[in-house]
Amino acid sequence: MPHLLIVDDDSSTLASLARAFRLAGHEATVCDSAARAVELIKTQRFDLIFSDVVMPGKDGLALLEDLRTLGLPTPVVMMSGQASVEMAVRATRLGAVDFLEKPLSTEKLLLTVGNVLKLSRLEEENRQLRQRVGKQEIVWQSESMRRVMAQLEKVAASEARVCILGETGTGKELAARALHDGSSRRNAPFVTINCAAVPAELIESELFGHEKGSFTGAAMRHLGKFEQAHRGTLFLDEIGDMPLAMQAKLLRVLQEGEVERVGGNGTTVVEVRVVTATHRDLEALVKQGVFRQDLYHRIYVFPLTLPPLRERVDDVPLLVEHFCRQIAQQNSWKPKSLSPPAVEALQRYGWPGNIRELRNVVERLLLLCDDEVDLGTLRLVLPQSAGVTTTGTTSAPQGTLAQRVESFEKQVLLEELKRHDYQMAATARALGLERSHLYKKCQHLGIDLQLARRRE
Repeated sequence: MPHLLIVDDDSSTLASLARAFRLAGHEATVCDSAARAVELIKTQRFDLIFSDVVMPGKDGLALLEDLRTLGLPTPVVMMSGQASVEMAVRATRLGAVDFLEKPLSTEKLLLTVGNVLKLSRLEEENRQLRQRVGKQEIVWQSESMRRVMAQLEKVAASEARVCILGETGTGKELAARALHDGSSRRNAPFVTINCAAVPAELIESELFGHEKGSFTGAAMRHLGKFEQAHRGTLFLDEIGDMPLAMQAKLLRVLQEGEVERVGGNGTTVVEVRVVTATHRDLEALVKQGVFRQDLYHRIYVFPLTLPPLRERVDDVPLLVEHFCRQIAQQNSWKPKSLSPPAVEALQRYGWPGNIRELRNVVERLLLLCDDEVDLGTLRLVLPQSAGVTTTGTTSAPQGTLAQRVESFEKQVLLEELKRHDYQMAATARALGLERSHLYKKCQHLGIDLQLARRRE
């Protein structure tokens, strides 16, 4: 429900406008002076302000100047019974979106509200679209990601706080964006902050904002991430790296739904869905005393774990195709691709940097090749530990003795299955195993027979 503020020194005007707006389904707050309006604006958020121009003391034009000084983007419609061209021009230059002449008709008022709110929504949508240009989509086809996406879709429609877990580079911000896009807040702001990237002395100002002159360098009022995300979603990435002192202040905001800017003397109500993410073990951090237990319980309502790329190798070919197309478009290159043996080699690599590393590798490969990327080029780009050779074989397996034995067993079984066209009885005879034993071996080693057949 849009929240409107009406500023006028005439009580009958305030009453009639408030009644008209409320009958139309809007929330309306009234005040009789520009000075009082400034105080309200500091503590509440409004979608649109209607203000008279001529008022005792501070007038409507001075109110516009105050709003501009405060850095508040709320659209303002000016009203006057003593309108002049010069007055309208000055109001427009100060940021007014429209200028209405009294007496006001209800039809004109409601039409103005509709137009201004529609324009504000379009501007916000354009801002979000600009933010999304060039960003990666969630690309998947594996069973492990199917389970994750099913959970994500279900929790997105709720207001539950979600904590996204996973290694660095697994796409936690993309998952947070998908939660926002799947929620009722999709048309409101999606604001992000990396708690590990902001210096400890600045994170309070970044989250809650600050008033002009509150510290050296604070030349003007700054709205924090919470206020920027009002009615939308705030994504707190790497929450596990937030300083302990800041955690207590964040907890208070989550409990009260109010923020106090640095240097301020009042609070501002914010209505925000908070989504967090971390690559760290929060429970372990709580036991170590570096993460507050009460904050942990506030944010850890619904944990969503993203698998590392090495556990979703079935997605590698799809991701490679997506990155090839995306990178070519961004650089105005002709379409390029990777040879099937090169893609298979990428599937065998461990990807310690996960999807982020894969994209970087694909971009380097496309820079090196004018046409199709082959194994020879891939060997120049992947780390030596990847063990890629031009024949498509891998180097000796790494890890413990048990891990190396399992790796060798899996390779032998896959080769024998392929040789016998995935006929289990024939493969079992060739290996001297019972067929039931072969099935158990495949299950233990993670061999998906249907998937292996499809790859052939």
